[in-house]
Amino acid sequence: MTVQQSISAASNATQPANDVQPEAARVTPMMEQYLEIKAANPGLLLFYRMGDFYELFFEDAEIASRALGIMLTKRGKHQGMDIPMCGVPVERSDDYLHRLIAQGHRVAVCEQMEDPAAARARGNKSVVRRDVVRLVTPGTLTEDTLLDARTNNYLLAIARARASSGGDRIGLAWIDISTSEFTVTECSTGELAATLARINPNEAIVTDALYGDPQLGPLLRELPAVTPLTRDVFDSATAERRLCDYFAVATMDGLSAMSRLEATAAAAAVTYIDRTQVGKRPALSPPSRESAGTTMAIDPATRANLELTRTLSAERRGSLLDAIDCTVTAAGSRLLAQRLAAPLTDSAAIARRLDAIAAFVADSTARDAIRSILRAAPDMSRALTRISLGRGGPRDLAGLRDGILAADQALARLSALANPPLEISAVIEALRRPSRELAREFEQALAEQLPLIKRDGGFVRESYEPALDEARSLRDASRLVVAAMQARYADQSGVKGLKIRHNNVLGYFVEVTAQHGDRLLAPPLNATFIHRQTLAGQVRFTTAELGQIEARIASAGDRALGLELEIFERLCVLATAASDDLRAAAHAFALLDVATALAKLAVDDNYVRPEVDSSLGFAIEGGRHPVVEQALKREGQPFIANGCDLSPAPGQNSGQIWLITGPNMAGKSTFLRQNALIALMAQMGSFVPASRARIGIVDRLFSRVGAADDLARGRSTFMVEMVETAVILNQASERSLVILDEIGRGTATFDGLSIAWAAIEHLHEANRCRALFATHYHELTALAAKLPRLFNATVRVKEWQGEVVFLHEVLPGSADRSYGIQVAKLAGLPSSVISRAKSVLAKLEAQDRGQTARALIDDLPLFAVPSRAAEAAPPSEAEKLIEAIKAIHPDEMSPREALEALYALKSKLPKQ
Repeated sequence: MTVQQSISAASNATQPANDVQPEAARVTPMMEQYLEIKAANPGLLLFYRMGDFYELFFEDAEIASRALGIMLTKRGKHQGMDIPMCGVPVERSDDYLHRLIAQGHRVAVCEQMEDPAAARARGNKSVVRRDVVRLVTPGTLTEDTLLDARTNNYLLAIARARASSGGDRIGLAWIDISTSEFTVTECSTGELAATLARINPNEAIVTDALYGDPQLGPLLRELPAVTPLTRDVFDSATAERRLCDYFAVATMDGLSAMSRLEATAAAAAVTYIDRTQVGKRPALSPPSRESAGTTMAIDPATRANLELTRTLSAERRGSLLDAIDCTVTAAGSRLLAQRLAAPLTDSAAIARRLDAIAAFVADSTARDAIRSILRAAPDMSRALTRISLGRGGPRDLAGLRDGILAADQALARLSALANPPLEISAVIEALRRPSRELAREFEQALAEQLPLIKRDGGFVRESYEPALDEARSLRDASRLVVAAMQARYADQSGVKGLKIRHNNVLGYFVEVTAQHGDRLLAPPLNATFIHRQTLAGQVRFTTAELGQIEARIASAGDRALGLELEIFERLCVLATAASDDLRAAAHAFALLDVATALAKLAVDDNYVRPEVDSSLGFAIEGGRHPVVEQALKREGQPFIANGCDLSPAPGQNSGQIWLITGPNMAGKSTFLRQNALIALMAQMGSFVPASRARIGIVDRLFSRVGAADDLARGRSTFMVEMVETAVILNQASERSLVILDEIGRGTATFDGLSIAWAAIEHLHEANRCRALFATHYHELTALAAKLPRLFNATVRVKEWQGEVVFLHEVLPGSADRSYGIQVAKLAGLPSSVISRAKSVLAKLEAQDRGQTARALIDDLPLFAVPSRAAEAAPPSEAEKLIEAIKAIHPDEMSPREALEALYALKSKLPKQ
């Protein structure tokens, strides 16, 4: 049975088995219950609640003990063999869950659904009723201890619509259950890789057929966690009904307009959430539709090469996000990461973001005051989700209270802004929405010191509820009686170290050290003290009097806790009813945090507001690399700024290509990356590290920088380079920005030179994009004589007493040397190798490859874009019919779709 079948079965876990296997009848009632629940949840580790522990048995125990590094023991026998067992304390279970989920496991959490006393009342052999209350998967986490506060935790549903003529469409719906964010979009199969890289889901759900698809399957299996599900979860015929049911609306008109394919993915996502939460529905925001082309497309290789959110070593430190993240709240950090992952292509929307930053750049007093207020603001979105799922605690309610109070403080500061920009005006309106009465109610109800979990009690303020105060008085008076009883028993027995203690298994008991145990077991004390338990260093007893007091304490304590839990539920209902207003305020805090953080960054690091428009311009003056500049600043060194102008020259309709030559270590790669990062930062709505920047909207950003192999897929370093280059040459448009570094270096010299040569011509004539192309093939500089939009630039160096000095300045012109031997000397190669290399280089340079290049320029025609007339002949009618049949997947079709496909095939038959 697969994982999806276990999820489907979880909702039926309470149903008794119709046929009990003979061996099951011979096991203990508790183990029989365990086996029944486990059978309903195969493929998941079962956390089976036993008092203060979650216990795992059989293979689950063996897997968990290895994964968690805990001891594997045994408990009883099954079919004559020992039962492997391990366990984790309930109070520390989140830590263990986090480690299991991180290793790719999924967990079914089985809780006790009644008090053990209720089970004992039914008979000695009765078992405490248990049931699975939740399936814990990577994409459905809500607890702070299981989540990274600064990162969204997305569950992604992927649906596919087949097209008989090819060109399948993909519907995507992604949800962060912990914050209620819900987004849908649609893309082509060719755009899927870039979209997945942008969303960066923690878990994806797909159909079995899509998971096994020969083309898309390998891409999906690269995701952190993929759960294949049966086709009914992605049934398009029932998608709208399931969405309407989840959001309690009569028609789809009450939700965002979306395509049928997007609705299918959205319905699959909410169905999966419904099943994993076992009927508890988190309050999700209505789906927000993301239109095609509204964000800059960035493929996975480019995201990795530019180290946007993680370095190549998978660390946050050293990435662009780490360099620009000055936020002071978790929600603000998440929003900043979202903006960085999906820069906008709408210049008006970008301008609104820049206006908000500019307002706080100009008003340092307001900026500092707002940031001080935000530091105390809680993560309201995640607190609300936990409350809606019944996993919240008193501190979550206090967080909502503090959030509303912080909103009032923020409003007081924002009201002082003259003519606030549109984004700040929207923030002000959102912060006004939450009810101040709700905050006052929470303030009156909640105590100063709050426990983490509600069952610990003590979170309701004294005098809030008279009945609770009365129950607490009775409970506390009984505890004073226990303290007096301990003193009396110590005096009676002559054991001054005698203690009365309590645990959840024995209740109240008298405890003495082992050396005094015999005294209480012997007459006359044995008439008072009744032996309960002997441990290695202690002996435990009870008394008839202690049993009576325990009953009184338990009764008063249970009543007090019961009243507190009733109050807690009442407060949770109030919070859930106000969830829309509270979430609006939470999002406003995040917007405010990002605006003030980017304003602080701009002031501290001398960033400027970019000019972003719909032209093909790209002009940067005094540009700097944001990450490298910060690293140099920490070492007390300056960063050498450089300009870059890829704008169309007068009389030209397309942007320029800069061909950059120069030595190793001179800063070519840094220059390439910094210009790409400046464009990306500008379109995410941030000030940029430059003295001036004008950016015409970039629709796609491509980067081919660095060298790495992909042995898992059988790709050498050169093959990876060629695959990434192919993506660029096949997809870059006139609006794209391309940075390419050292194309062709992973093969023979003339092979590489030829590839780089042809690639430059293709970029110039076919793609017509703005591009930066760094190379050590100095012969390529001769192309500038024939390609009107190709501009030669070089990185300046200076030789001094046989040593090379890197000046890191980018100037017009071309280099005739790479200074590779000097760099090798700096790296510490043996002097004999350096000497030999110099002599070999002198002989090779005597051959004058540059003369060969100049001859090629004269002899070879320029790259020509293949005309349609030169393309292959169109397919015949028979070939079209064969391709149409190949595109049909009967197992994935409904009867109606199959009938429509049959008619479509018939229409393709040659006319008689």
